[in-house]
Amino acid sequence: MSDNEGDQGPKSTFSTYMAEGDQLYQKGEYVKAIESYSTALILQPDDKNCLVARSKCYVKMGDSGNALRDAEASLKEDKEFFKGLYQKAEALYTMGDFEFALVFYHRGHKLRPELQEFRLGIQKAQEAIDNSVGSPSSVKLENKGDLSFFHKADEVKKGRPKGLIHPLRREMRQQNQKTPKSEKTAKQLLGELYSDKEYLEKLLKDEDLVKGKMRDGERLQDLILNCITYLDTRTEFWRQQKPIYARERDRKLMQQKWNKTRQNPPSDPTRFVLKSLEEIDAALTAGNAESSLKKAREVLKSVQCWSEEVVPNKKEVLGNLHSCIGNALIDLGKMDRALDNHLKDLDLARQCKLPEAKSRALDNVGRVYARIGKFPQAIDAWEEKIPLASGGLERTWLFHEIGRCYLELKRHTEARDYGVRSLAVADEIADEKWQLNACVLVAQSEMKLGNFKSGVAHFERALDRAKVLQDDPARDAIQKALREARQHL
Repeated sequence: MSDNEGDQGPKSTFSTYMAEGDQLYQKGEYVKAIESYSTALILQPDDKNCLVARSKCYVKMGDSGNALRDAEASLKEDKEFFKGLYQKAEALYTMGDFEFALVFYHRGHKLRPELQEFRLGIQKAQEAIDNSVGSPSSVKLENKGDLSFFHKADEVKKGRPKGLIHPLRREMRQQNQKTPKSEKTAKQLLGELYSDKEYLEKLLKDEDLVKGKMRDGERLQDLILNCITYLDTRTEFWRQQKPIYARERDRKLMQQKWNKTRQNPPSDPTRFVLKSLEEIDAALTAGNAESSLKKAREVLKSVQCWSEEVVPNKKEVLGNLHSCIGNALIDLGKMDRALDNHLKDLDLARQCKLPEAKSRALDNVGRVYARIGKFPQAIDAWEEKIPLASGGLERTWLFHEIGRCYLELKRHTEARDYGVRSLAVADEIADEKWQLNACVLVAQSEMKLGNFKSGVAHFERALDRAKVLQDDPARDAIQKALREARQHL
């Protein structure tokens, strides 16, 4: 097997990758969730629900630019798609464009007044604007019957009320009017980053330096200005989000926590391992797989040299590190090396009789095998995991994935049976998304087995779930399959 195997096309269906992304999102594994959603979008590039789901991941990771792009793409065909409206408002809010976020919170609230999310969005955006401009009256909304919205763009350009001018943009136009008070505020908000901002501003005054260019052709002056603008944007966002006194309190609490941490000697291996695992996970979550991989390998090398007297649960720690390395390698597309590390994690979990670690390792081993099209091996791993699965969501996902593998292998009876098990658990936990996925799996299997009446019945139920979820692509695909299935009756 070569490292290039990870670059092959999607091996499963859109709904499977979508559901996998949903599960990873709920676990807080946003980088992996984005990977699953992106794979799903290869199959259905314009699926608005998938675009919204990926946008939510970007918001969680602080990548508001990509979050906004996905949210706007979800509204391309349907300007009143309420999930897209809410996600666009969330992305704008994260970017610090509170006024425009408020527009879309209002628009969504007008369309779906029963949803609490829009009411809370209006409230938090209004509070942020109040913190920014000082008075609610400065934000002028008009009621045109079907929508509350700001003045049209051309009217804003001609004579926008002063209260609606974003403070940061006003500051950028008046760079020479900084006051000691504003500088003190910026220093408090930026903390250690303030010295970086001062250094960048000094560089900007070096006329010879700013004329230079980077290797890629980008002007140094543009790069420095972009960095300063980013820090200014963050300063304004933090100021509007939380008053200084609150940030001071949080800073003191963080300092107290840091002081307590420093009291423990660096030679404390337990603390070293725990802190390292947190850093490894944080790097992967932030999308920096290379950094996560490098750190995990360094820590693995250190722990391997220690005796079990130093680390009593040495094998458990090594298993965790192999799992981290494997996950980073998956993100980098190096599937054979990823599999090798997840198998080492599995071997250590079996040696130590650790059920949770074994469940984790089997989960990851199955994922890698399924990604590279080795469905029998994926089935073996996931079937061994069944007794270890905890919670309805994990079980309905697991039964569904095993069933999909059997369907790929044209073992339709086993595929149907696992689809039925997945559907039963989805019904227990009343999860409409997994009811949809399981019904489609059962329907496809029944049609292959010649049980057309049962196949049509399950397609009809899947169609109902798609309508409830407002999943238009799924609805269209199921309607097409249903028309074909009914021809066999």
